[in-house]
Amino acid sequence: MGERIDQNLRGGWSPAGGVLPPHALTWLGGRIGLRPRRTPAAPDSALEVPASALPEAARDALGAVVGAGHVRLDRASRLGRAGGLSYVDLLRHRAGGELAAPDAVVLPGSPEQVVAVLALCVEHDVAVVPFGGGTSVVGGVAALRGDKAAVVALDLGRLDRLVSVDPVSRIAVLQAGVTAPEAERLLAPHGLTVGHVPQSFERATIGGFAATRSAGQASSGYGRFEDMVEGVRVATPAGEWVLGAAPASAAGPDLRQLVVGSEGAFGVITEVSLRVRPKPAVERYEGFVVDGWEAGQAVVRALAQARVLADVTRLSDEDETEVSLALAGGVKAAAVRAYLKARGVRRPCLLVLGWHGGSSREVLARRAATLRLVSGAVRLGTAMGEAWRHGRFNGPRQRDVLLDVGVCVETLETAAHWSRLTELRDAVRHALRDALGNAVVMCHVSHAYETGASLYFTVLAPRDADDPVGQWTVAKAAASEAIAGLGTISHHHAVGVDHAPYLEAEIGGLGVDVLAAVKHALDPTGVLNPGKLIPSERFRG
Repeated sequence: MGERIDQNLRGGWSPAGGVLPPHALTWLGGRIGLRPRRTPAAPDSALEVPASALPEAARDALGAVVGAGHVRLDRASRLGRAGGLSYVDLLRHRAGGELAAPDAVVLPGSPEQVVAVLALCVEHDVAVVPFGGGTSVVGGVAALRGDKAAVVALDLGRLDRLVSVDPVSRIAVLQAGVTAPEAERLLAPHGLTVGHVPQSFERATIGGFAATRSAGQASSGYGRFEDMVEGVRVATPAGEWVLGAAPASAAGPDLRQLVVGSEGAFGVITEVSLRVRPKPAVERYEGFVVDGWEAGQAVVRALAQARVLADVTRLSDEDETEVSLALAGGVKAAAVRAYLKARGVRRPCLLVLGWHGGSSREVLARRAATLRLVSGAVRLGTAMGEAWRHGRFNGPRQRDVLLDVGVCVETLETAAHWSRLTELRDAVRHALRDALGNAVVMCHVSHAYETGASLYFTVLAPRDADDPVGQWTVAKAAASEAIAGLGTISHHHAVGVDHAPYLEAEIGGLGVDVLAAVKHALDPTGVLNPGKLIPSERFRG
């Protein structure tokens, strides 16, 4: 795979010249009061990138380890690693002005080089932000230096190898910089798959999945990413750490879980040993409609507790279903509405189910077990299921187009036990609507468990022309306060900067102290990803 192209790593998802169709603009005008205005992204030349503060001695020392050509101080390289893909990140890149760009981009070529780079950064008092696909939406890759002299983005793109495959144990060892599509390509000759398909699939990396406890669209079948991790190889300022000797162990607490989800604050993941599965020969996706959120939630809960979930199980609420049909438009959407009305469905909630298997017989058997508990739903068939599958990575593209016409569009997620799921959904919806005014707040269940489920919210509102960052900051804070005490502050987006203020309410002051103690043992001077996971005021290197 080699090194990734440096040209604005935020690009590549939005279709050239993409526009919203007239019917979508009309619907947005009526639904949220949008008055479309042209708000194109500022050219890169309008963005201010401060001069690099990386000391010359540090640059030369890093170059001696990774090669001078792999220590980059040029504007394009630094700009391409200036933040992630949150709404606020995109606003800052679109509006022009000064960005928090790293002072340099360092591209190590091996796990050993990562260890050496960290030692040099400690010696020269330089902060290190591990950088994979750059898809964080919670400030996880923001180029913060804390109290350090400079900050470098440690881009793991050159760590792109499939290290080994154990077909008997079904374990594959992948380097951290391997992207999700590349992992599938590398495993295909072995007849294997990771089976991890989040919306960030097209560019997110194996190391990033592990560092953030990622969840994928097929996690109901394949498991969350931490369920797949058999072992990790980690570079820390205190030395290299290798974990994972057996499929299960009672040799004390599972220390792998200190690394999985540590967001680069404890160390830099360089290799991940993963449980892999045979690549499915057959995939089947179908669409159903349930009348009302409560009925839909009850169906998904029944599937989870009977252990007959489809590999993909996704329930959209009334608002998300309405938006999907409205933005699709056309004769087919009108026909669906008419069909549902004729079937007596007044509050349609779309349920997408997808099964993977080694044969048609296997898939049909699993499907039959699932459908016994979906008997009250209206079937829309495979066409609707396939439409979802083919469009499941369109969110980022649609977001860019919506940003172009002046929409505030962002997502957030959480999870709770079944008994509190509707209360949590209502609390977050009310908080967002109170903060944003004329907004549509969509929600879907993206992952289900026997005891509860995740909720994924998407917000559309007219963007505040004067202070768009402040507009969303207030709304996100209101939603986060609503979540506290009802659910988790993050089901799969991680903590980063955005959620750090709410972590203590969830894990307690003692919990934060434990995390700070682990960080002090592995990163005593605090060079690793300052300000992420652990609030800065709770850790002093």
